[in-house]
Amino acid sequence: METGFSCASMTAPMPSAARPPKGRATIADVARAAGVSKATVSRFLNHRETLLTPETAARVEKTVAALDYVPSPMARSLKRGRSRLIGLVVADIANPYSVAVLRGAERAAQQAGYLVVLFNLGNESERERAAIEALAAYQVEGFILNTLGTDPGAAGEVARHGKPAVLVDRKRAGMAADFVSLDNAGAMQRVVAHLLQGGWRRLLYVTEPARGVSSRIERVAAFRSLSAAQGNAVDARVAELDDDGDALEQTLRESRQRAGPHPFAVVAGNAVVTLRVCAAVARLGWQFGRDLGFVGFDETEWAPLVGPGLTTIEQPTDEIGRVATHCLLERLQGRDLPVRQILLAARLVPRGSSRPATSSGAPSGLTAGKHPSEVETGFLE
Repeated sequence: METGFSCASMTAPMPSAARPPKGRATIADVARAAGVSKATVSRFLNHRETLLTPETAARVEKTVAALDYVPSPMARSLKRGRSRLIGLVVADIANPYSVAVLRGAERAAQQAGYLVVLFNLGNESERERAAIEALAAYQVEGFILNTLGTDPGAAGEVARHGKPAVLVDRKRAGMAADFVSLDNAGAMQRVVAHLLQGGWRRLLYVTEPARGVSSRIERVAAFRSLSAAQGNAVDARVAELDDDGDALEQTLRESRQRAGPHPFAVVAGNAVVTLRVCAAVARLGWQFGRDLGFVGFDETEWAPLVGPGLTTIEQPTDEIGRVATHCLLERLQGRDLPVRQILLAARLVPRGSSRPATSSGAPSGLTAGKHPSEVETGFLE
């Protein structure tokens, strides 16, 4: 049996029947050029040469190389009843959180021999059912949903296709599915404890409108509960952002006036909110760590570069993506498991925006070059 080309066959003119066709060669092109059936080519490509004579296998091998034929992974997978595709629907790809979760999901999927197909809703919740339908048309084997969670028909759409799904970050009423998220209550506890340790007693939590989004609701509830537990020692308020930038500036001014001589700090609900707070603070001519304290949910590449550096809550986004993918793969493998809720811990990244405050509202100096958050005292625990 021939296993390669001889020098003569490589340099001799290619017969017209075996010349590469225009565009990508198909299995039909290979069969026609080799003078065999498509089934014979398929047997060769699936390493079943024992069903072919040595001469036929050699002829098919030569033709495959001459036509530069590459089998379609999708076609081969679908023939076996598996696409090895995972559909990922995200609320907004412009959100750094979604991008980071996508990276983690992609890595885990690739390691298992799967590819991720992305559908971005652009924060248009009414497109969620269309996204699921479109991905199902591509024969994805299951879904990872990081969506707004407000489309009541999406759960039914997933159920209609009979494919497993895993929810990320946001819960969904009526859908019995694995759920992977940050431990929002635990993360907020770290934020509030950190600020109280630093002497910040006047707190403003700025968030996007809740609109039924579970993660936003949980963070607001935890912030209010933790603040209320301190009694009159803490004055805490919640502000929902709208599209009016002037309104945010006015809210910041009022909060600082309300605080009087006491230190005043802002907590931002996510990276999108952090950006808007940064813009408002710049327009006001204020400085983080001097005119106000600050902690924001979501670590970003630019957080260390703003003012004295922005203190953040770093979500384990890569791990969230990986765990969600592993949960889905277990379902695809047919494992009969109860529905799971997996909450992952956050990490506080302390920087100058939340260094200890004085009673006049300005930050105090640091001793021994050490940030107070490096020594956790469990103030609220």
